[in-house]
Amino acid sequence: MNSSIKRQNRHVTSHLLMIVWMFVVLFPLWVLVINSFKTRLTIYDNPFWIPRKWNFQNYLTVLQDGDFLTYFKNTLFVVVISLVIVTLVSSLAGYALVNWKNRASKFFYFFFIAGMMLPIKIASIKLLEITRNLGLLNTIYALPPIYVAMGIPVAVFILTSFIREIPEELTEASVIDGANSFKIYYLVILPLIRPALATVAIYNLIPFWNDLWFPLIFINEESQKTLLLGVTRLFGQYQTDWSKVLSVLTLSAVPVLALYLAMSQQFIKGVTAGAVKG
Repeated sequence: MNSSIKRQNRHVTSHLLMIVWMFVVLFPLWVLVINSFKTRLTIYDNPFWIPRKWNFQNYLTVLQDGDFLTYFKNTLFVVVISLVIVTLVSSLAGYALVNWKNRASKFFYFFFIAGMMLPIKIASIKLLEITRNLGLLNTIYALPPIYVAMGIPVAVFILTSFIREIPEELTEASVIDGANSFKIYYLVILPLIRPALATVAIYNLIPFWNDLWFPLIFINEESQKTLLLGVTRLFGQYQTDWSKVLSVLTLSAVPVLALYLAMSQQFIKGVTAGAVKG
């Protein structure tokens, strides 16, 4: 009887904590969305509650008069290319590191892991020189190599751990059936590490999509700017139209939320993998 009461109390406590955390997470989104439907002045009346009159002109102005669609396409191109390269290269590297069993593989594994400890922003000046020498300055093509370098260390760490958990009997059976390394990777490894790939994609999506540092340093050309860099145009020296800023930020958050919802099941599987072993 006492044990069941204790379990119920733990469940109640955990649910209360989750409800509180849900409000903490959703409150900024609530403020962001409702204020995007207000005018510049009515935001200050009550920024935490729904507007008396919904104003859709902010979104129409952003979509019609601004360069939002250009910024959005640039950001989408950079992020998609970066995520594809990160997941592909990291999964191949993880597969190689797991099957390449000698001291050299351990060295390369820790070499990748070391990249997690060194923030890439400390090399911004050198990266600027390299980008200029390659002729990529003021183009969106300067961003994917940097984002790939940012994402690969964590991705290799996650995917290598997942691939190690795959039973060796599966790959041995594939070898007996005559499959080469590429077929084993494509037909056996990739389907089994989809939760890890989703985890890597979502984990890297946020810093890639929300990055302002490198676009601010590398890009001055208006047609090549990314979304957050384009938002800085809406900030004035003496006043800022926060309603339009929040409209752009709301629209920019839609793809991130859509991808997370589409891949949430795989993401949860990836995050909780191994948590119930023992």
